[in-house]
Amino acid sequence: MKDLAEALKECQAIKFGDFTLASGKKSRYYVDIKKASTNPQILKLIAHRISDMMTLRSIRADYVGGVALGGIPVATAVSLETCLPLLMVRKEAKEYGTKGQIVGEPERGKSVVLVEDVTTTGGSVLKAIQILKDEGLSISYVIVVVDREEGASGALAGADVELIPLIRISELLVKKD
Repeated sequence: MKDLAEALKECQAIKFGDFTLASGKKSRYYVDIKKASTNPQILKLIAHRISDMMTLRSIRADYVGGVALGGIPVATAVSLETCLPLLMVRKEAKEYGTKGQIVGEPERGKSVVLVEDVTTTGGSVLKAIQILKDEGLSISYVIVVVDREEGASGALAGADVELIPLIRISELLVKKD
């Protein structure tokens, strides 16, 4: 299997220009993991790398969770790779039915490894962590495909959650001669 950084570059998941990020920050580049997560081979590679990271770091969890929208395909692939039940966290509670923000069957007292596509400041993932904790679940780790290295690691550490990136943006933007 090819290197993940190489695969992300090949599928043009890194774009250059003027972008506004979910955090509201302006950036000269954009990491579009959706370009990778819609490619079955790259999505499988990502899921395999996350599963390997869980094994390497001895991360045990009862569920794998993903944050809508970008984290859901990654979490689904990891769920299939690890055979862990899937939890999906909505950004907002729905206005009908059960009005819940968690899709799946969470059980109080169980643990979740949360996966995300890209982190910048960590704001979105911190909200998901709080939603899961409010349901009585514990979260010690977030595994992200790409960390933009703009504060997410420190923000999550403040919530007693370790951010584990598969790739840091500094590694991805390095030009090979």
